[in-house]
Amino acid sequence: QVQLVESGGGLVQPGGSLRLACAASGFTVSMYTMGWFRQAPGKEREFVAARSYGGRTYVTDSVKGRSTISRNNAKNTVYLQMNSLKPEDTAVYYCAAGKRLIEIGDDGVEYWGRGTLVTVSS
Repeated sequence: QVQLVESGGGLVQPGGSLRLACAASGFTVSMYTMGWFRQAPGKEREFVAARSYGGRTYVTDSVKGRSTISRNNAKNTVYLQMNSLKPEDTAVYYCAAGKRLIEIGDDGVEYWGRGTLVTVSS
């Protein structure tokens, strides 16, 4: 069964760090572009970061320099390391997989995780 299961979210103070994990089953992450999206209450879902199956990474400007996407092929898991967190980073973060994710955005997503909540507050 194909699944993406996010973990690592929670409450963190501004300036703190979190490492989100996305454990995949039913497919091999190294053969897909893996991405992270987020959605804050009352706002549209937005792209955060992605890593192509060719190894190139993409990070949106709002988190550029503070976030890094990586993967561990042996564990079939993708990560999002987030540093210097700001209150505006508060959102539900979704893991996504799709071979055409970079080319056509979320229309290219084949598999979605259920999300993990990140709350940045003092």
